[in-house]
Amino acid sequence: MTEIHVSMNPVDEVPAADVAARRTALQKLMRDKGAVLSFAILAIIVAAALLAPVIAPHDPYDNNLRNMLKPPVWADSAVPEHLLGTDGLGRDIVSRLLYGTRTTLMMGVMAVLAGGIIGSFMGLMAAYYRWLEGPVMRIVDILLSFPSILFGLAIAAVLGAGIFSITIALTVSAIPTIARITRGAAMVQMQMEYITASRAVGMSDARIIWLHLLPNSASTIFVYLTLQLGQTILLGAALSFIGLGAQPPTAELGTMASEGRNFLFFAPHVSTIPSLVIFLIVLCFNVLGDALRDVLDPRLRQ
Repeated sequence: MTEIHVSMNPVDEVPAADVAARRTALQKLMRDKGAVLSFAILAIIVAAALLAPVIAPHDPYDNNLRNMLKPPVWADSAVPEHLLGTDGLGRDIVSRLLYGTRTTLMMGVMAVLAGGIIGSFMGLMAAYYRWLEGPVMRIVDILLSFPSILFGLAIAAVLGAGIFSITIALTVSAIPTIARITRGAAMVQMQMEYITASRAVGMSDARIIWLHLLPNSASTIFVYLTLQLGQTILLGAALSFIGLGAQPPTAELGTMASEGRNFLFFAPHVSTIPSLVIFLIVLCFNVLGDALRDVLDPRLRQ
């Protein structure tokens, strides 16, 4: 008698297809000059921020009132050892930019990672367990109804202004949109035959969610997290600008821009240089996120 062997894995061919799809997506991404340039700029910025203690030319917290408000090297009366000039307390702007970028990126990345984990979990649960969809999405709607600035004000009032408070505020503001995006992506996957096949062979809910639903929704989630990171950094800088974030003398881009607003008419570089760095970081994340969306979204790939 001839034995018939039936595979109990409904997605045996998926890993090879995933590898080919990732290779094709990477090749398309490498052909996008804007994405490559944005990635290169972000890599340089992140490397400089991580190496700030090594490459910073001066102590970012060292006051020198004799050198206060010195202009950048391309202006008259510049001090050669301060390439981008000094701020209102005579501190080197290059050194404070390096440390400030590290603080800003740290807050943004931590908030997006925490918000992404919580929001993705909520979205996946709402898509897989239909009885949870109503309660979860109502919570999301409530969170979306509050402006992000209001979260910052409320949390700062309870915990006090500082990096910890602003990171919590940024995390809370990131959760609802990530949850909604994740639910939408997971709902599409729930209509696929491999979900039905996985249930038919007795696979547990946890294994279906972890091994199938999450990986197949990951590209959409990853694209949105990239875009959300730029917006979170911008929001964090705005909260720091109004005094809710990092407190002086801590170097942070939004705080540096706020400290320089009193000198805009006679020393504009103190405020405009950190503002331009914020603009560049957010722009690069947006360009990279758009490129990833074009590459990873199956509807746009056709």
